[in-house]
Amino acid sequence: MAILLPPLPFEKNALEPYITSLTLEYHYGKHHNAYVVNTNTLIKDTELDTLSLEEIILLTANDLTKTSLFNNAAQVWNHTFYWNSLKYGGGHPTGEIAKKIDADFGSYDNFTKALKEAALGQFGSGWAWLVLMDGKLSILKTSNADTPIARGIKPLLCIDVWEHAYYLDYKNARADYADTVIKNLLNWDFANRNLKG
Repeated sequence: MAILLPPLPFEKNALEPYITSLTLEYHYGKHHNAYVVNTNTLIKDTELDTLSLEEIILLTANDLTKTSLFNNAAQVWNHTFYWNSLKYGGGHPTGEIAKKIDADFGSYDNFTKALKEAALGQFGSGWAWLVLMDGKLSILKTSNADTPIARGIKPLLCIDVWEHAYYLDYKNARADYADTVIKNLLNWDFANRNLKG
C-alpha cells in the first residue's frame, strides 16, 4: 500500500501568528512530503510495500541495513503526529490529561518546564514528547527521526525541534518557538484522545 501524505488537520494559516503559512508551506509541503516520497521509493517492489507505516517503522527500527527507510518512515509518522499535536489557542490542559499532569508532574508549571527543557536540551535535530510510560506521564526527547513507537512507548503530544520547524519564523531562537508552542498551540483534545486510546 502506498504511504500517503495526510491532510493537515487545520488550514495553512490557522496557526498564525505563532507558526506562519510560509513555514507550513515548507515544513509540510516540502519536508513532510519528501519523507512520504522517499518512503514510497524505498518500499517499492519489496516485501514491505503492503505494510502500514507503523509496521514499517517497527520492522526497520533496529535494522542497520534499513536505516534510510526507518528515518523516512518515522519522519512521516512523527510529522503527522506533530500536526495533530497543534491547535490554535492551546492554553492549559483540560480533562483527564490535566489530572494526570498534576498527579505525575506535581503541577502544570513543572510540566511546561520539563517539556521546554527537553525541547531545548535536544542537541541538534529531534523531538520533545509527552509520553505515557508504565502508567505515568513522562517527558522524552528523541534525536533525528527516532520515535517513541519504535520503543513501545505511547506518545501523547510532541514538539518538532528540527530547525525547519521554526527557522523561518523564529530564526535560531528555539526557546521562543518552544515557549510559543507550549503556551499557545498544544492540542489537549488530541492528548486526551491518546491517553484514552
